[in-house]
Amino acid sequence: MKSDSRKRGRLRLDERLRVLHPIDRFKAPPKGWVRALRDALGMTGAQLGTRLGVRPQTVEAIEKSEAAGTIQLNTLRRAAEALDCTLVYALVPNSSLEDAIEARARKIATRELHRVAHTMRLEAQGTDEADFESRVQAYIRDRLSERDLWNET
Repeated sequence: MKSDSRKRGRLRLDERLRVLHPIDRFKAPPKGWVRALRDALGMTGAQLGTRLGVRPQTVEAIEKSEAAGTIQLNTLRRAAEALDCTLVYALVPNSSLEDAIEARARKIATRELHRVAHTMRLEAQGTDEADFESRVQAYIRDRLSERDLWNET
């Protein structure tokens, strides 16, 4: 039951995140969003500093830390608000969540079944490779739960 609701949740989340692809559309400008927006608005560092309640040198530090990828989200949110913007934050999977689950399950099942097949060959009880795919599917269905997928082994 629980895995069915988790799967429905994954599918809904995949659907919501699909609109963010391709993610390269959201790549930050070389000097960062704060600097790009400030420049586009014709605002000086001193003017943004006044809106943020900080010195112009602090604005420069904010812009540099954003460009370097070391800015804190709270600071970026404050800068966005001072620029009359909304900070949008998302983690976008490189593939669908369903594909990630399937790939991880397949990797574990294949590894385990190859280990068993090797042991059986050593004992002269080799298995037929023709039905390997069906054994992988059966292993995933019967032996793996979603929680098992993320244990490091």
